Amino acid sequence: MKKSVAVIYGGNSSEYEISILSGRYTASMIDREKFDVYEVLLKGADWEVVEWENDQKIVKGPVEKGDFSFNGVKFDIAFPMIHGVPGENGLLQGYFEMLEVPCASCSAFVNTVAFSKYSCKSYLRGAGIQMADEVVLRKGDEYNVSQIIAKLGLPLFVKPADGGSSFGITKVKIEGDLAPAIEYAFEEGDVILVESYIPGREMTQGIYKKGDQVIALPVTEIISYNEYFDYEAKYLGKSDEVCPAHINEDERKLISEVSEKIYRFMGCSGLIRIDYILNERGLFFLEINTAPGMTKMSLVPKMVAVSGQSMTDFLTGIIEANLPE
Repeated sequence: MKKSVAVIYGGNSSEYEISILSGRYTASMIDREKFDVYEVLLKGADWEVVEWENDQKIVKGPVEKGDFSFNGVKFDIAFPMIHGVPGENGLLQGYFEMLEVPCASCSAFVNTVAFSKYSCKSYLRGAGIQMADEVVLRKGDEYNVSQIIAKLGLPLFVKPADGGSSFGITKVKIEGDLAPAIEYAFEEGDVILVESYIPGREMTQGIYKKGDQVIALPVTEIISYNEYFDYEAKYLGKSDEVCPAHINEDERKLISEVSEKIYRFMGCSGLIRIDYILNERGLFFLEINTAPGMTKMSLVPKMVAVSGQSMTDFLTGIIEANLPE
């Protein structure tokens, strides 16, 4: 009997539309001969099973939240593809853990830590991971622009501590732009980071677990046409994504070893993607994506193709690795 997979997308953040694209693509790539696939569109308290016809949404009915079921079918596994709240901050995973529903993602704890860029950096410093210096600000805090620049230098980055898809991020080059950048970042959340700028090449790597084995996908270099890997670069084609990256074997090995170290240290499961800066001083951690983009233009599908796998086989491996035996 086929297992039922609920691919969940949407969410309550600025990444709602991107999440729908990721979820629909993921659902379309799952092997229908092995699994019954249901697409669950989540927005606030509205959880609906949907289908799509010529990009028109057809609502089939509500999800029963008491046991995570639909029309008497209790889903065997959840596959969250929500970028942002509540899929990447641990809330959704906490719900599944309470119901004892298997989930093809990191645990509630790991998602919660990883979602807060400051918490994640603080956590990973215990593993000796190299990263940029930062100043953390909470909405309402008083701050001194000159003191921040004296500590971090220029240029620097201002970003929301929680969030993705480069919403709310500014690269600041002159002192007068720092305060407006801080206020802009606060539009996306109540906690922000001001980080020192690390020059170098931007690298990213997907990594996942299959059985007891942690498997790293090919390293990809991101070459943005813009100042940095912003929304346009990520989703509107304003970047080159070189996979596999043109790096030497020692650099490739370093990135893969650090990725596996982070994956194991954090206690990850399912698929994640880790972003770095590589320069002559070594490898600098940027952030973890516990629900990386999975649109047709996204990085992970390209890594999977270069690794020699089909997306269907890749997703089958992730689903089966998170189903109870």
